Amino acid sequence: MTAVTDEVNSMEVQLREAMLAGDLKVLDALLADDLVFTDQTGNRLTKADDLATHRLGRLKITQINISDQHVRPSGTFAIVTLVANVGGSFDGHSFSGRFAYTRVWERPDGNWRVAAAHCSAIV
Repeated sequence: MTAVTDEVNSMEVQLREAMLAGDLKVLDALLADDLVFTDQTGNRLTKADDLATHRLGRLKITQINISDQHVRPSGTFAIVTLVANVGGSFDGHSFSGRFAYTRVWERPDGNWRVAAAHCSAIV
């Protein structure tokens, strides 16, 4: 592994822990201000949209089990692909499923942030 791979893997752990805890402060620090997140339904969300789902209690994640994670460094960017079994609730309705994620981490100022992300349900 490279130093960048280790750094990004560490950032992925921080992101996962923040999602599980609903930690808005950490999520705010880890997401780029101009984040574009395409969710499993095809909706494009901004950083504000993503944070609002946690702040308003609409999204509560109780389980994230990662498998098949790969990091591909590329200059000031790194691309992460992974499969996750995720469970929790959205708008009061329980959910669980297996999802494929792609995240693009950028480091324009020395701090890693998620610039773009995509989620697809695995059926």
